[in-house]
Parts: sequence; structure tokens; C-alpha cells
Amino acid sequence: MKHSINPLEETPSQTAGPYVHIGLIPQQAGFEIFKNNFSNNLLAADTKGERITIEGFVFDGTGAPVRDLMLEIWQANAAGRYNHPADRQHGKALEPGFRGWGRTGTDFSSGLYTFETIKPGSVNGRSGTKPMAPHVSLWMVSRGINIGLSTRMYFDDETDANAADPVLNLIEHPARRKTLLGHRSTRDGKIVYRFDIHLQGAHETVFFDV
Repeated sequence: MKHSINPLEETPSQTAGPYVHIGLIPQQAGFEIFKNNFSNNLLAADTKGERITIEGFVFDGTGAPVRDLMLEIWQANAAGRYNHPADRQHGKALEPGFRGWGRTGTDFSSGLYTFETIKPGSVNGRSGTKPMAPHVSLWMVSRGINIGLSTRMYFDDETDANAADPVLNLIEHPARRKTLLGHRSTRDGKIVYRFDIHLQGAHETVFFDV
């Protein structure tokens, strides 16, 4: 007698739920749970590099700001090296005091998110031959998002480096590449890069399957 084997069924997926702030960024939700809170400020007093603010809104498919979304960024230091054991780029200085990682949530009232950091340097690609333009990697999660979304922000004042970037060149349509550009301005003597993220619609940001 032959017995059929039923494949395992996928368990129901769940989104981050309404409690993502309490568990991951409790201070923003008004809870003092952790001794050391992860924050949107990646800077220390002696951090090397050009200090910048990254800010923007995350818009849903209707064009409304998402006010309960959590974002994380990961980036290299000003020399173009990550604070991670896997990064062994020779000739680029490691800066132990700059962890290169931050976490925040969109503002409950306005929907604005902000990060205080430095402009990263160019990093080597996986092959080690083609340098990538300066960029920060972003990951976000919220209610209604089953799997966290990953994207990048490049800098609109790095024209030559962006034109040669191997990842940007994988995106065939120029208009789609522009969804990954942060736009530089100066406000109150500070350098600000505006980077809005569109989850859906005609201006949908390019997301990466990582």
C-alpha cells in the first residue's frame, strides 16, 4: 500500500502588530524598559566625518504618512568601512566608537522620521573590485507589512559615484533610480538629506530582496 505524504503547510504570517514600539523602541512609546535604548543618533563627540541629518516620511498607497513604522539604518563610517568583523577592507580605518547602526520610529503625530549620523564613505562591492557609491541601508517594518522592507538611500550630490554604482545600474529605468536618492539641503546651519519612502503607487520606492 502506498502512503501519500502531505507537505508541511505554511503557518499563517503575521505583521509586526501594534506593539512593535513597545518591544523594540519602548522609549518612543513612553516606556522605560531598557537601560540602554537604541536610538536614531549614531554620533559620538569624536565621530569623524561630515555630520548630517537624514529625515523624511514613509507614505502608504493612498499618499498618507505612516505614523507607526519602525526604521533601522546600517552604514559605513566616513572612511567607507563597516563596524563589523566581516568587513576586512584593507587601508580603511575602523572606528570602534561609531557603530553605524540606528533605530527609530516615525513620529506618532507627523509621521516624520530622523537620523543623526555622518555621511558614509564609498565601500567596496562584494567582488572587491567595483566600489559602491556612498549610501545607507534602511529596513522598515509596521502593521500591514508581512516581511520587513529593505532599501537604500544614495546621496544626490554624489553624481559621478552614483553613475558608476553597480547596484544602481541594475535598475534599468532612470526614474526608478531616483526613488533611492536623498536630497541635500541646509537648514539652520545643518546639512539635511530628505528621503521620502513610498510603499506603493506611481512613485513606489525600489525595494531589495535581501
